[in-house]
Amino acid sequence: MSPKSNIKYVGMDVHQETISIAVLDSEGKQLLYSVIPTMAQAIIEFVEGLSGTIHLAFEEGCWSGWLHGLLTKRVAKVVVCNSHKSAPLMASKRNDQIDSFQLADLLRMNRLTPVYHVDHGLQSLKELGGSYTALTRDTTRLKSRLKSLYRSQAIPHKGKTLYGIRRRKQWLEPLANPGLRDRAELLFAAHDAVQQLRRQAAVDLVATGRKHPAWGWINSVPFLGPIRTALLIARVQTPHRFRTKRQFWAYCGFALETRSSADFRFEHGKLKRRQKGTLIRGLNFDHNPELKQVFKGAAVTASAQPGPFREFYLGLLAKKIDPAMARLTLARKIAAIVLTLWKKGERFDPKYLKPQAA
Repeated sequence: MSPKSNIKYVGMDVHQETISIAVLDSEGKQLLYSVIPTMAQAIIEFVEGLSGTIHLAFEEGCWSGWLHGLLTKRVAKVVVCNSHKSAPLMASKRNDQIDSFQLADLLRMNRLTPVYHVDHGLQSLKELGGSYTALTRDTTRLKSRLKSLYRSQAIPHKGKTLYGIRRRKQWLEPLANPGLRDRAELLFAAHDAVQQLRRQAAVDLVATGRKHPAWGWINSVPFLGPIRTALLIARVQTPHRFRTKRQFWAYCGFALETRSSADFRFEHGKLKRRQKGTLIRGLNFDHNPELKQVFKGAAVTASAQPGPFREFYLGLLAKKIDPAMARLTLARKIAAIVLTLWKKGERFDPKYLKPQAA
């Protein structure tokens, strides 16, 4: 019996309360289908009850990190797949049983696109980064609600003075309606509380991030700063998961989506490729939004303040490049520099700003 014939392919369709599990052999024959509760002990007992070499797959979700950590040492192979790319491969008629068997079959045919899941001992930093990002979004929402409230009463407001505590009474005085005043006071109180939590989350995030060996290399890049550096370390974990900068650009949302059609034609009886430009449809949709925000924020700041990145940005503008595209190019450049420095273990040097390496 060959080693491959002893492999069992397991597809798991995971839900909040239950998991539908399908098992196939190496030839695609259906061996088992079961529904178990979404509990660690039940999952472990099911997996340990299977014989042979186990290859297992499930889709990325809020529980995927926990499930990957639970199973990675108990089976030969765990694939956490990209649900956006696996869905088109599924049949139009779907239910839990069909989905689990199709996941197992796609795993058997090696047609699943895996999502990166490796434990680098950075779970605490990842959770702190998630807390800071969530609190930042909550702060932005509260600011938008406050601005909307004053805009609805035609009360002009500019800058950040609306959110400060010192002029709070001045901002409450124009609200003659008691209901509006109460609502504003609640929003101001919520804003102040979230801001305080956000500051504490930033302190904890930076303190934990400083312990990572790559902190000095990444933080040496101008305009990244301690918070962006900590978020980069938390989300990327290791630069060696990206072979080239183009793969890193795709992960950060800076890869160009291209389309082409009718690429070939017959000319004098010979097949030749058409000499026409590839159509660019924008940036890739499937990416890590936090990393995109980190590099876009750094590029916007760097393009407006003196420094080597400002000179690089002005050089792009001198070539008649649109300012938005120039900032995108600068963000891609910063991302490429971070990846290079992290891999080499070096600090920032302006030589990395050569135009031909953009």
